[in-house]
Formats: sequence, structure tokens, C-alpha cells
Amino acid sequence: MGAGVGAGDRRRGTAAGLFGAALLVAGTVLTSGGGAYAQPSPSPGGHSAGHGEDGKHDGKGGGRGDGRDDGRGDGRGDDRGRGAEPARNRAGDAEPTGTGGPVGQAAPGTGTTPSSTPPTAPSGTPAGPPASPAAGRPAPPAGAVLASAEAGPAAALPTSQGLQQALAAALGDRNLGTVSFAVADAAGGQLLYGSGENTPATPASTTKLATTVAALSLIPADTRLTTRVVKGANPGEITLVGGGDPTLTALSPDQVQIGGLPADADTAPASLDALARQTAAALKAAGTTTVKLDYDLSLYAGNPQHKNHDAANIALVTPLMVDEGKVDPKSREDAPARVADPASQAADAFAALLKAQGVTVDGKAKPAVAPAAATAPVLGRVDSPTVARLVERLLTTSDNTLAEAIARQAALAAHQPASFEGAATAVTQELARLGVPMTGVVLGDGSGLYPGNAIPPAVLVQLLALAASDQHPTLRPVLTGLPIAGFTGTLGKRFGAGSGSAEAAGLVRAKTGSLSGVNTLAGAVVDAEGRLLTFALMTKTTASADTARAAMDRVVAKLAGCGCH
Repeated sequence: MGAGVGAGDRRRGTAAGLFGAALLVAGTVLTSGGGAYAQPSPSPGGHSAGHGEDGKHDGKGGGRGDGRDDGRGDGRGDDRGRGAEPARNRAGDAEPTGTGGPVGQAAPGTGTTPSSTPPTAPSGTPAGPPASPAAGRPAPPAGAVLASAEAGPAAALPTSQGLQQALAAALGDRNLGTVSFAVADAAGGQLLYGSGENTPATPASTTKLATTVAALSLIPADTRLTTRVVKGANPGEITLVGGGDPTLTALSPDQVQIGGLPADADTAPASLDALARQTAAALKAAGTTTVKLDYDLSLYAGNPQHKNHDAANIALVTPLMVDEGKVDPKSREDAPARVADPASQAADAFAALLKAQGVTVDGKAKPAVAPAAATAPVLGRVDSPTVARLVERLLTTSDNTLAEAIARQAALAAHQPASFEGAATAVTQELARLGVPMTGVVLGDGSGLYPGNAIPPAVLVQLLALAASDQHPTLRPVLTGLPIAGFTGTLGKRFGAGSGSAEAAGLVRAKTGSLSGVNTLAGAVVDAEGRLLTFALMTKTTASADTARAAMDRVVAKLAGCGCH
């Protein structure tokens, strides 16, 4: 049954510690902007910031998968100059960034660069973040990620009857419409309570949980996505090779923001300007000051246009782009306007940066006729943040662009075409290999914009339990990237005062999802007895999005507020 006064007092007495131990990434700073970013640290840790999410619906039936971006497709596992290259740190970084040690040989046909250091779960030094004026209360202190997952099983498991009694009134809210849900024990994945838990429902952006679990299982977490420039087949020709990094930026470091906040050393994107400087220096050293430029898009395959393409929530999914193909790279809109041809825009920006360095591009850059040769000399290269950091960023901010890019990297790692279809196959097969029950699961993309996706609630809680499992430490960024209720990313403006769910702020970490008439929420919560639970709520309703989300938040708050025995 629901927790009484005693349990409530226990929760208040332990909430900050449990939250720090179970949910917050060590070293994370919470701010009034509704975002979070990791403080620069010599060890890998923290996550990129997010800002308020799910605010809009697409009028085209699909709506938005509460993310907002893209990635693209074109040719796939062909090698092209990704052999052994000189060891170096990420271009633009003055010092190594923990996982950014010497770069080893690039993986053939992937455009990715494994770091020389082994993959590790995010960690760092506990820090006490400042108060969050927006939330009206101090943020709980950060601690070791998921430390309570070890201590949690000592607390008694909630019972089905207790959960039913605690959640019945909140689940009966008519604003939820048709609702299915599941609650499970994070420690072992045991299903504790649910309704329609095995019935497939539209996941919207909670699809990103499937994408990221599969990707981190397939790809070393310290892998970086590499953008290169190589010599062309003929003298005076150079090729800009897309490596699938949509976060590559044409902005100066002081202009770069993630979720409205400055990037730190771990999360700062690769710089197109740094790539131009390297390339120009190499060319001028060889006595070359005029070149012809083409760009290689052969990393991806298939149709680059999402089925729900709107040039706002998502653009053409290409392996070469800058600033996620935004018309205004500084835009903080949830669904900013995208350029019609992200690859061409990136090549033009690169040509302009070369000119600023004293190298003239003869004519307009064009798509390469053939993939760059595997043995082509490298003139310059820049590397993205690690895949672990990119996963955290895409989950916190619900970034469609980045989700589709990571899905294609999963496809390449699974030897599938780097297309929407190949990525869906790779994710489906890898989840099945991990033991996730895939009956009823349908995937048409990696971001959740596709309304034809279907995932049962029981599968979502299994994905979260896998990410919390000691047996899968490389999946931990799936949890550390989840928005924190009332503080970060797409949950930054939820669980606030007067919402009926404010007491769960800081105790819930969850991925949001939103399409027209569909709202979902799946994540982890520490209950009043200190047990870490995973949950998934999936609704279909005619109520407004804000009303439906508030109703879902109240269900989760009830879960956080009881021991439910």
C-alpha cells in the first residue's frame, strides 16, 4: 500500500543521498536554465546539457519524437583512407580530455575512431551543485552513478497489491486516455506490476532507449566519429570525408552551446575551423594554395529522407553536416529550420574556412564521384566527443539528428547498411542477442519520429534494467543521459511547484516521448524504501500534451513516494 508518514519521512531523510547515489552523474552542474553539463575533469564523466523538450507537435500526423534533429544515408562499409593514422588528441583540445588520449587506427568502413583507452562507465568526483532557481529548491548532491543499485536489493520489493493501491487514483486520470505501463525492479528486471505491459504501443522518443542500448552494446563507448580531409585522385584535388558526426561545428568555441549552456572539454564538438587549419597548413607546406574540393558521402546508404521529414524536427540524414544542418547554428528552438542540403552546406563552409587560411577552392564543391581511396594521404582530421558522451547528449536533449547518426553507427558495427532500414535491423538483432523480448517490437527509425514504431512497456523497462545491470557497465550512459525531473533536459520544466508531482523532482530520471496524441515516459526512480525501480508509461489521448504529461508525472510521483508493500 502507499507509504505512510513514516515512509515519507524516510524518503525525505534519504532522498538527496539516494538521488546522488542512484541517479545523478558525478560532477554534474544543474542550472536555472534547465540544463546540465559536466564540469571539466581529467576523468570521463558528466553529460551534455539539455533544455526543455517535447514542446511541439508536428501537424503531419507523425508529430515530433520530442527530439529535434537529424543525420543521413549514402553507401556504407567501404574503406576510404581509414587505416592507421598519426596518434593525436581531438583537434581543438589544448589538453587531453580523459578519454581523448592517443587515437588508434580507425575502424574500417565506419568513420569512427576507437580511443586507446578501454571503455569505462561515466564516473567522477562527487560535487555539490548550486541551487536551481528555476526549480525553487537546491539540487541534491551528486555522487557515484548508480551506487544504490548495489545497496537497493536490501530493501524489500514492492508488491503488486501495494503498487496497485498506490497508483490506482493517478492511473485513473481521464487525461491519460488509453494507458499501458510497467514497473520493474532495476536490480534484476523482475516485472512487479503493469497493465497492457506486453501490448505494443507507439513509443515516440522512448525509441531512443532501444537505439542507445543497442549502440553501446555494439560500439566501444570511447569511440569517436572522425571527419577527415584526404588528397584526391589527381594533383590539386582534396576530399572532405563525412564520418557521420552531425555535431561537427562551424562555430567558434566561445559560441558553442549544448542545450543552451557552454560545452565542456568532454562534450565540446569537433571544429570545422580546426579541420580547415590543419588542411591549409598541410597544403601550404606542400606548396599548394589552390585546390578543387569534393565531399564523400559514401558512409551511409539508402534514402536520406525520414518518412516524417519536415526540415525542422529532422533534416536529410547525411554523414557530413555542420551544426546538425540548422539554418541558424545558434538557434535554441526545439524544431529549428534545417538547410535543404546539409552536406553541401558543410562543404561550402569548409571552403570558406580554407580561404580564410590562404587556400582558394576553385569552383563549387561537389559530391565525390567515388569513395576516397583507403590509402589516400590524410591532410586533416577532427574527432567528435566519445559515443558515450554523444549518447548522453541525445537522450538529455532528445536529439533526433544525433539519434539517427548513432543508429547508423550501430548498423555499421553490425555489418548492416547505414540506412534507416539497416539501423533498425541492427538494433533489433542486438537487443534480441542481449535477451530483450522482441515480440511486437517494430522499429522504423532510431529517433522515434516514425509513428509506426511499436514497443511494449515491458520491453522499455527491460532496456532500462539492462542499463542498470552490473553485467553491462558499458550501457550506463543510457541512464546517466536521462533527463532529471525538474532539473535537466526535456524534464527541466516538469515536476514543478503546483504540478502535483513536485516531491518527485530530483528522484526521477526518465526519457520523454511525444507525437500527436501520444505521450510516453520511461525511466528510473528511487522509491521511499530506497529501491531503484524502472518504469514505462505509454499513453494515447485527446488531452493536450501538457495536460497528459502532468498526469503521467503524477503517476511517477506516487511511485517515488511509496514503498508499496
